[in-house]
Amino acid sequence: MAASGAAVARCPGVGAGPAPGARRSPPPRAAGLPRLLVLLAAAAAGPGTGGAARLYRAGEDAVWVLDSGSVRGATANSSAAWLVQFYSSWCGHCVGYAPTWRALAGDVRDWASAIRIAALDCMEDKNQAVCHDYDIHFYPTFRYFKAFTKEFTTGETFKAGPDRELRTVRQTMIDFLQNHTEGSRPPACPPLNPIQPSDVLSLIDHRGSHYVAIVFESNNSYLGREVILDLIPYENIVVTRALDGDKAFLEKLGVSSVPSCYLIHPNGSRGLINVAKPLRAFFSSYLKSLPDVRKKPLSLPEKPNKEENSEVVVWREFDKSKLYTADLESGLHYLLRVELAAHRSLAGAELKTLKDFVTVLAKLFPGRPSVRKLLEMLQEWLASLPLDRIPYNAVLDLVNNKMRISGIFLTNHIKWVGCQGSRPELRGYTCSLWKLFHTLTVQASAHPDALVGTGFEDDPQAVLQTVRRYLRTFFGCKECGEHFEEMAKESMDSVKTPDQAILWLWRKHNVVNGRLAGHPSEDPRFPKLQWPTPDLCPACHEEMKGLDSWDEGHVLTFLKQHYSRDNLLDTYSTDQGDSGEGGTLARGEEEEKRLTPPEKSHGDRDAQSVRPPSALGPRPALPESLRHRLDVRLQNLDGPEVHKQVEVAVPFLGVGFSSLDMSLCVVLYVASSLFLMVMYFFFRVRSRRWKVKHHHPAV
Repeated sequence: MAASGAAVARCPGVGAGPAPGARRSPPPRAAGLPRLLVLLAAAAAGPGTGGAARLYRAGEDAVWVLDSGSVRGATANSSAAWLVQFYSSWCGHCVGYAPTWRALAGDVRDWASAIRIAALDCMEDKNQAVCHDYDIHFYPTFRYFKAFTKEFTTGETFKAGPDRELRTVRQTMIDFLQNHTEGSRPPACPPLNPIQPSDVLSLIDHRGSHYVAIVFESNNSYLGREVILDLIPYENIVVTRALDGDKAFLEKLGVSSVPSCYLIHPNGSRGLINVAKPLRAFFSSYLKSLPDVRKKPLSLPEKPNKEENSEVVVWREFDKSKLYTADLESGLHYLLRVELAAHRSLAGAELKTLKDFVTVLAKLFPGRPSVRKLLEMLQEWLASLPLDRIPYNAVLDLVNNKMRISGIFLTNHIKWVGCQGSRPELRGYTCSLWKLFHTLTVQASAHPDALVGTGFEDDPQAVLQTVRRYLRTFFGCKECGEHFEEMAKESMDSVKTPDQAILWLWRKHNVVNGRLAGHPSEDPRFPKLQWPTPDLCPACHEEMKGLDSWDEGHVLTFLKQHYSRDNLLDTYSTDQGDSGEGGTLARGEEEEKRLTPPEKSHGDRDAQSVRPPSALGPRPALPESLRHRLDVRLQNLDGPEVHKQVEVAVPFLGVGFSSLDMSLCVVLYVASSLFLMVMYFFFRVRSRRWKVKHHHPAV
């Protein structure tokens, strides 16, 4: 199957053709390579996505492709405004929207000196920290950056709702340009406000060396402004616009309908231009083709050269009838270290959702002992916290095993097996989420006592409702989460037993597969079919009245076997000692550097002063007094001023001291020194007076 419940709806990567993944021949490029070359390619790909997924390519698309090294330099103090799409290449909605974004960039290519269209992939390892800096929680997120912005800013969010059609975004770009103040407007952007009839008469009476085009239009029309921006790169012509409010004035000029374009030639002749249709493309094309109207040399920043497609896809052979821990663990890595880490702190309903989701994982995840132990430790720690708010870096410290507890380990890179796609941006994370959710429903049915004592006992919807809240709250593909929520509202309440929960999720996954069949996000090697396919489960299919239908009894049996612990293979899974993984501490340090923004590092490192209340693992237990002190410090993290009150923690003898602690120590040290100095001089003076009195009684 494929991926995440919410992502399932519209994210092409969220569904699975042959769900668990069929055995296919490797992609042609990798198939003929010598084994050594394949291994070298795998090493070059390094940790992370296993290859750069590219929805947009520099030099090929009109989209400006940004990354962590260029986004700030491009948007800071720029002479042009920017509209940047922060996306994730695993998100099916992002994949499906990519053709529209490319078309938009090509459509407004001539506007580049005033406003530019860009994209940044938050899925790439090198970009995850900068997406964290820009507070990107969901994909795609669109941000405007005004021209000449000197201070760092996360930009203005473009909220277009579900209507992100090319025309809507283009018109919103115009509104954004008009919202610039006069002093901050891009120099290349001509005035976009309409001129008055008196100004039109002045233009008619004035002879110049260039053409003047006046677009007459209604008040709610964008055509005139679009034509003005289309002509930015052209010289020897000035384009402006006027409204159709004064009908008598328009009649004098011979304007009988709008939109119309009135052209004044350099020789003084004037009149309406004749075009086949009163559309933007016709007006712009006519004006660009006038004699002596030609493109002027523009000094735009140099765009990256066309990228050479040097990627070699390392194909991992797999059995489609098996489940792989590498897929589940890679999904957990991204979920815990990237998706949730986009939230600097968690409070209220968000914190409750995290606690419940981790509880379900800790009790039902059937993976390797090292991962289960980590999840159990995380669940126990979260359950013991008496706080309404925690910084997520505290969770990362535990996930990254900062305390060097033996026996816990979660891979810090992605290695898809049953979820690998024919291209890096296909399947992957969303596929792994689907597998994870199916596995949890099956485990809840197989082990009914696992959730005893968690508050979820005797609740057949426990897993489904927890997954539902996670997708609604944290899943990066916002529209996918909303679509899953719609499916949940329709029929999730009908689930009365754990077995019904298994079948409910299976049905909805197939609904999503049916919807996404033929979608741009569909992997051609793994078409989105109704699953399980006849070759995988012949007994699941039967014919009724000439139509293929499901035998849900056999489907349930198949699902319970397929997502059982006995069907889980550790092939391709990374062990703690594997080269390339790095030591536990090194992984934690790298993750923290990657996820802690430089500008906000002091405020966000409050998590370092947080330690699990029980010394998990083989470390000695903390004294009761010290444990109380840590609990008090945790309580001080609560409230909206958390990032201001708690500063960087300094490890000292295994205990976290904040800068407040150190400041108090310094103050105490200085006060003690001053007190000792005063006492010293007091006794010194007194001693001197005593000596004078003793040796000179007359004094």
